[in-house]
Amino acid sequence: MIIIKTKEEIDLIYRGGKILNKILSKVIENTAEGVSIKDLDKMAERLILEQGGVPSFKGYRSHRNEDAFPSTMCISINDEVVHGDGTRDIILKNGDIVDFDIGMKYPKENGLYTDMAKTVGVGKISKEAQKLIQVTEESLFLGIKEIRAGNKIKDIERAIQDYVEKNNFSVVRSLTGHGVGKKVHEDPMIPNYVEDRFGNIELQEGMVIAIEPMVNAGGYEVETLDDGWTVVTSDGTLSAHFEHTVAVLKDGYKILTK
Repeated sequence: MIIIKTKEEIDLIYRGGKILNKILSKVIENTAEGVSIKDLDKMAERLILEQGGVPSFKGYRSHRNEDAFPSTMCISINDEVVHGDGTRDIILKNGDIVDFDIGMKYPKENGLYTDMAKTVGVGKISKEAQKLIQVTEESLFLGIKEIRAGNKIKDIERAIQDYVEKNNFSVVRSLTGHGVGKKVHEDPMIPNYVEDRFGNIELQEGMVIAIEPMVNAGGYEVETLDDGWTVVTSDGTLSAHFEHTVAVLKDGYKILTK
């Protein structure tokens, strides 16, 4: 069921989203060669709690995995697409690309959820990695530009897929964006490619959705590691991920995590 948010609820999500953006920016400022991802994850949790929020991923359970997710952020490196465990003992190296996916419930009591992600390079990265990151971020904003009441989810899907494939990359097909706000994940699913089986839902004023293209340098196939969470490219190629929480307005959109 799609949950329509009131103006007051969207305003509260926006307040939380601005805080979340500042927290992620602080994490990225401290991302460098020789830094432990575990320390970055601890920083994110501390900042969220200091601002009166609650990490929305830590302790999360999906229908695919009985184990609770262990970290505040999903930190995915190089060929890891999403859901990398931020508590791992991994030290970042020059040339790595890192996806930080972060969510927060704000405020702690009776709060609402926001979700966002960015992929960044560590030190000097390859030209392929630079292009992958750039194209993925640009595809996100091309998808967001299609958001307005009366448009269809397929308009978002088509904008993202066409741009990614025009640049000779591939869109991950087994993972999607989603509704967000009252819960971490809500209806509807927001795929990043067009396929008839997903239907063609019309966007309604008051919907709040997380748009999140996940783009691979190689094929779109992915697999999940033995930890039950970390999703990697099947061919070992690089992957990038960007995400914003966005409200559907009568005549356009409002990015709530910007």
